[in-house]
Parts: sequence; structure tokens; C-alpha cells
Amino acid sequence: MPNRIFVPPPQALDRNLALEVVRVTEASALAAGRWVGRGDEKAADAAATAAMREALNSLAMEGIIVNGEAEEATCPLHTGERVGSGKGPRVDIALTAIEGVTICAKGSHNALSVVAATDSGSFLHVPDNVYMEKIAVGGRLPKGIIDLDREPEENLARVAGAKGVAVTDLTVCMLDRPRHSDLLGRIYEAGARVVLIDDGDVSGAIATGLPETGIDLYMGSGGAAQGVLAAAGLKCLGGQMQCRLMLRNEDERARARRAGIENLNAKWDVDQMVRGEVMFAATGITDGHLLKGVRFHKGGAVSHSMVMRSMTGTLRHLTARHDFDKHVKLHSR
Repeated sequence: MPNRIFVPPPQALDRNLALEVVRVTEASALAAGRWVGRGDEKAADAAATAAMREALNSLAMEGIIVNGEAEEATCPLHTGERVGSGKGPRVDIALTAIEGVTICAKGSHNALSVVAATDSGSFLHVPDNVYMEKIAVGGRLPKGIIDLDREPEENLARVAGAKGVAVTDLTVCMLDRPRHSDLLGRIYEAGARVVLIDDGDVSGAIATGLPETGIDLYMGSGGAAQGVLAAAGLKCLGGQMQCRLMLRNEDERARARRAGIENLNAKWDVDQMVRGEVMFAATGITDGHLLKGVRFHKGGAVSHSMVMRSMTGTLRHLTARHDFDKHVKLHSR
């Protein structure tokens, strides 16, 4: 009987690509870090976007951005843009070069650079610049513990009961926005604590999946594209999330239909927003719930990242030291 050589099936989301993706978020975070606290949002965003694009195009993949920085083809890292070397697995990408560009410019907390990647056709495609209702919790809780159609007090009570604590022991994270005034008041009245953040609701939602952050739930509304990114991170952590579009006018409804969304009132959970296996990478730009920000020193910098894979449930924290002198020498050869 002839010898047979076992050839494993191709895996788009192998561990090597996961570790390469984190180099992309490192590059954009380092570029954005130069602009932290300088009050110039446009310059910070331009620097981070250019660095992310260059790094993405160095990866061995056929990538397409399905939830990008904008819908317009004239914008870099726009939805529909193809990235990567063109050789390798077909991968769908969701990204933001700076999650929290305003807080980056102000030098405030929770600015991140984020990239999520999954098998082709797996991400929910949402229109740019529309909002979502969102609620999220971490892992090891009964499936369906949260629901957007329940009153916030009931969601709090159910999560507290599942965790075996009182509602007064829960901490909720939400964006500090006037539109949340009623929800905020009801959470206070129920007795839970609230951590209000200026921006960066990707980190706020994912924080629910990491017990060390002290965040039990994320509630409120924020960007739809950020909701898909948060779902990617929570899928890796075994968390739960439910989202629903908040479409304010006919233009937004039309753009949602063009994105392929038929039921405009649908509620989506993590597995509906991210249907396949996913990898998630983030690098801190400023200090926040998830990661420390970039630290510059003479001749280099230190970055702090996380990289996760839903297939294995692995979460890696990476601290990288970047020697700018060696980088210049390498690229001048």
C-alpha cells in the first residue's frame, strides 16, 4: 500500500496570521502615539491610518475591509478596499486605526488601535456613521441572560442573580452622552455603579469579558462598526452581546439596505455579527481599561497589545520594545 502524505486543510485564521495582525495595530498605535495630547485629531488619524494601511499590505493574505474607516472609496482603509499582498488566505477585515480619536487628541483614556479578521463572508456588514443600541456581558453566564427588549433594571437583576451578587455590586460601563441621561438615572436608581467613558466603547464592551477590569455590563448606544469590533473581541472571550441599529432617517435606512441588511429592526448577538472563527488584536494608544498606552523613550517606544483567537479561546498580552534606530537601519538597506 503506497505511503500517503497527510496534507492539512488550509486554515485562514492560523496562529501565525494572528501574530502578524498584532503588528498592524502596533504600527498604527505607535504612529498615533506621537499625536497624543496634541489637540489635532486629523493629524493623529492620518498618521495612524497610513501606518495601518502600510502594515496590512505587508501581510500574506487576500484581505478585504468589510467594516472600515468610511464608505467612500476616496478614503484610506475604506469599506471594500483590498489589503494584503494578494497571496494567501481570503480574509475579511474590520478595523479602526484609532478607536477614540478625540480622546487621543486630548490625551484621555481608552484610545486603541483595533483589527479583527475572520473567514470571508463572516462579518455583519453595517453602514458607516450609524448608531447601535448595545448591551454586553462577559463569559460564563447563561445564554440569553441579557436582552435589549428587557427593562434595564431586569437585565441588571438577571446578571446579578447569575453572578450570585446584589445589583449594588455590579458596575456598568457606558459612554458619557446626553442621550444616555434616562438610562443612567435608571441604573443609579437600581443601585448599580456606573463608569462613564468619554469615548472608546469597543474597550468598554470588551472590558466586560475580563474580570480584572471590574466591569460587569456595557449598556447604551454607540457606533455600529464599533459594535461589530466589540462582538469580535467578545466572541474570543466567550462573552455575550446584543445589538440593534438605530436608524434616524431614510438615508440611513437606505444605506443599511445597501449593506445587505433586510430586517432593519433585527437584534443581533455575537454569533450573528461574527459568524465564523475570528481573531482580534488591539494595541493601546493611551492608558485604558484594557491596555496601557504607548510609552516613548529616547530611540524607541514600548507598546502593550492583546491578541485573541476564538478558535482556541487564547488571550495573549504582548509587551513590545521598539528600537527606532534599528528600524531605520533595516529599511535603509
